[in-house]
Amino acid sequence: MDRKRFSTLSSILLLTAATLIAASLFFPWWGMRFFAPQYPEGLNIIVYPNKLDGEIDIVNGLNHYIGMKNFSEANFPELRYLPFVIGGLAVLTFITGLLKRKTILKVLIGSFILCGMLGLWDLYRWLKDFGTNLSPTAPITVEPFIPPIIGENTLANFVTHSYLGTGFYLAAAAFILLIIPLWKDRGR
Repeated sequence: MDRKRFSTLSSILLLTAATLIAASLFFPWWGMRFFAPQYPEGLNIIVYPNKLDGEIDIVNGLNHYIGMKNFSEANFPELRYLPFVIGGLAVLTFITGLLKRKTILKVLIGSFILCGMLGLWDLYRWLKDFGTNLSPTAPITVEPFIPPIIGENTLANFVTHSYLGTGFYLAAAAFILLIIPLWKDRGR
């Protein structure tokens, strides 16, 4: 047996992972939901790899009062190239599944980890920028803050819940499927 290759079952797992990664492009990866007495149903900012969705205009109107800049697709250049990065990972995963080479799989896993770390850093960077670069001439003065990537934040009478979306979970499931062949075929 070739110790540098993995099994057919592992190949199927990688092809499934490629499908999950590609499918993640069509689902939200992250979001925030804002609740207040005047908005008991909540307001959403929903982030897809290529667009923003939700009640963006209402949230921007409210954020104006604390001096936060507007959320818009134009403010996030990542939305223009992120689908290509995710699509590239899906294609590389598919090719790796066909070639059945452990070395390529290790490079793919490293790329996946690097992209994930860069994605989390980028999200944190944007949250910090929006929460700390508040206009000093805003009608309401608040202390600078950094909304959490996951979890709850309270500002005045608004409670914000940040959460990971379906797209993130599809990508996470794909990552698990990438790891299994390394463990499963370790003695091969």
